[in-house]
Amino acid sequence: MTRVIAWLGNRERQLFFWINHRLHHRSMNIILYTLTHLGGATFTIAFTLLLAWLAPNPWNIVGWQCVAALAVSHLPVALIKKWYPRVRPHLALPNIRTFRKPLVDHSFPSGHTTAIFSVVVPLIIANPTLSWGLLPIACIVALSRMYLGLHYPSDCLAGAFIGTGAAVSTVALWPIV
Repeated sequence: MTRVIAWLGNRERQLFFWINHRLHHRSMNIILYTLTHLGGATFTIAFTLLLAWLAPNPWNIVGWQCVAALAVSHLPVALIKKWYPRVRPHLALPNIRTFRKPLVDHSFPSGHTTAIFSVVVPLIIANPTLSWGLLPIACIVALSRMYLGLHYPSDCLAGAFIGTGAAVSTVALWPIV
């Protein structure tokens, strides 16, 4: 079992280094540094509240579902970060490319990835054709977290699962009807 865990850890680091180094390009720096903020608290809270307050029915209800999913999704994130204090890659590994003011709190799971998935999934459930635009955006936010040296792939995968789970649960408990 220890060998399997070590093997998985090595593969994860290889994938992380590939994303963090091999994809590196000046234009990608600007694009991903900008898009990563779509998963940040300022954008996700503002977007969901504006949708809830200003959108016509039934989209205002979807907005409230997004607000609830966003709030609910961050409870397990906060608990897991305390229980499993994983050091961020840029602090744990040598020669990591990072950018302005890199975060120093715990890495697992990715809060930005959790947030963006908790917001886009209710929108996709309400109108599945939105998945063509919203799912790639959510995945790019997750990719940006690794590109910026802030998260390992498993941090982002866990965030995507938590955000999606919170969103699906919220929508199931709060139907649009």
